[in-house]
Parts: sequence; C-alpha cells; structure tokens
Amino acid sequence: MDIQIATTERRATPTIKEPIIRLDGVSKTYGGFQALSGIDLVIGKGEKVIICGPSGSGKSTLIRCINHIERHSHGRIVVNGKELTNNTKDIAAVRRDTGMVFQNFNLFPHLTILENCCLAPMKVKGVGREQARELAIHYLRRVRISDQASKYPSQLSGGQQQRAAIARALCMQPKIMLFDEPTSALDPEMVKEVLETMKSLANDGMTMLCVTHEMGFAREVADRIIFMDHGSIVEQSDPGAFFSAPSTERAKDFLKMIL
Repeated sequence: MDIQIATTERRATPTIKEPIIRLDGVSKTYGGFQALSGIDLVIGKGEKVIICGPSGSGKSTLIRCINHIERHSHGRIVVNGKELTNNTKDIAAVRRDTGMVFQNFNLFPHLTILENCCLAPMKVKGVGREQARELAIHYLRRVRISDQASKYPSQLSGGQQQRAAIARALCMQPKIMLFDEPTSALDPEMVKEVLETMKSLANDGMTMLCVTHEMGFAREVADRIIFMDHGSIVEQSDPGAFFSAPSTERAKDFLKMIL
C-alpha cells in the first residue's frame, strides 16, 4: 500500500544567512526500502536543529548521510563547502569538521577515557601527544568528567560514558556536532547530565543537529524542529509553532503520543 505524506502545509523554512549544510533532493534506499525520499534541507552556521519523528522515519539515516557514515543514493549533500561524492579527500575533510555522538557511546573499551579522547587528534590531525593530552583534559573538564580520565569505559556510568563520547568528538574541534538519540540508551536518572552538557554546547553557538525524543530539551534549545515520517520531512518550524500549533495531522498525533 502506498503511503502518502501531506506536505502542502509545511511552514516556510527560516531564511539561512550562512549555510553550513545543504541537502538537495537526497534519497537513500536499502534494496527495495526507501529510507529517505527527496530531502531538501539547509542548516545555518550556529543553528540548533532537533529532528524528531516516529521510529523508522529516517531520522538517524539522515544525519548519518551528512557524515557519510551512510552513503546517500541520490541527490546532493554539501557540508562546510565540501560536496560528499566518491572523493575520499572531501569525505575525510567533512568528517574532520563534523563530530558524531551515537546512542551506544562507541568508546574503545581497551583504552582509558583520556586515551579515547587523544586518539583521533593524533591519528587524524597529526597532533602531538602532549598537545592531544591537553586538548583531551580541556574537553573532559568541559563535560565535567576530568576526574575520570584514567578510568576505562566499563568503570563509568552510562551518563559518564556518553559525556566522554561528547568530549572525544569535541577533541577534533568540529564545526558541526551530530547527535543520534544520545540519551536513548541511558537510565532516566542519567539523561539529565547528558542533556545539560548538550545545552552548554548549544549556548556556545555550536552548529548542532540532534535526533531525539527529549521534547523538553527541544523546546529549550532548538532554533528549529524538523518532523519526519516515512523518510520525508513532513513539517519544520520554530519550537513555539511546532509544539503549540503543528500544521499536519501526523505531527499532532505524534505529539499526543510523546507529550
């Protein structure tokens, strides 16, 4: 059965003065499954964008395509002036400028937290060991776990591990941070500490795209809410408009379920 998404009521996207991410007609298929369908999206430098929607709507696929973890099937993606094609140098440049934080931390279990943070700057950017260490300590302090630097991931709580993962991404000094449901694997009491860290980054002016169901966080931090369903952007607007008067029935039903 064909599923039709109502898009005619979509609110106008805010004017972007200095785009840092652009997607034009981006689609992604897995065999016969259409994960993304004709995505057009522009993200401005310093903008905080929350991507929400039901499971399977394409949210994680979208941000993974922006970092070329997933290769898009059709369309055009430009990140910080580099188009994502088969050019390995451009892909590497985009990944240097784009930090990614996953649901399940993805820390190396055989390395200490400090070593986890030092690895990428040394291997990817050629930063010296002492400079990498100073950078790591700086960002571990930034996320308030510098006292855990000598421990291994298994010795930390879930919330501490996720903050370590954020610090590790920040050690590459990215221009953009992508968060893929960063609190979904955490116990409820650990969610707050991770969200507070992310709020702090948002206040610093970091460009952020975050897939999340934490709608309180979205209300407080987002410049724009993007609502997806069945691989399409159904609606996008500022948080006030989205939460008080969503323009599509699908968004209204979603908000009734999670609020």
